[in-house]
Amino acid sequence: MGTRRKSRELAMQMLFQADLGKQSSEDVQKSFWNAREDEAGKATIDADTQGFAEDLFRVAMVKQEEIDTLLEEHAQNWRVARMAAVDRNLLRMAVAEMIGYPSTPHPIIINEALEIGRRYAAPESVNFLNGVLDAVARALMAKRLA
Repeated sequence: MGTRRKSRELAMQMLFQADLGKQSSEDVQKSFWNAREDEAGKATIDADTQGFAEDLFRVAMVKQEEIDTLLEEHAQNWRVARMAAVDRNLLRMAVAEMIGYPSTPHPIIINEALEIGRRYAAPESVNFLNGVLDAVARALMAKRLA
């Protein structure tokens, strides 16, 4: 697994922990990374992977209201609160990357999210994730071009 995909996966897991555990960003980051240390207290995740994961997590948390609004606008007949927790947080992570890293092509972000979804989400979620992310990506691109 590539460094970027691992970072995206970790960011999604952090968002999931914050969402379901109702924890602050600081609490999530502390407990999340502490759980990924070896017996000697040394990090088991390299600095680049951890750094990108933290960046995605931070953008998703800071811009959560904006991201959730985009998701509700483009997930027809779905409220964010009613989405499966894995789907909701995977979508938040991907949209955070679209917003925070506009130089990364949206098809790459979508493909990476779908690959992570195939691992963590229900099989029927992949089409839902693809449709929502594609719609959000088109809306963001149109907004940038306007």
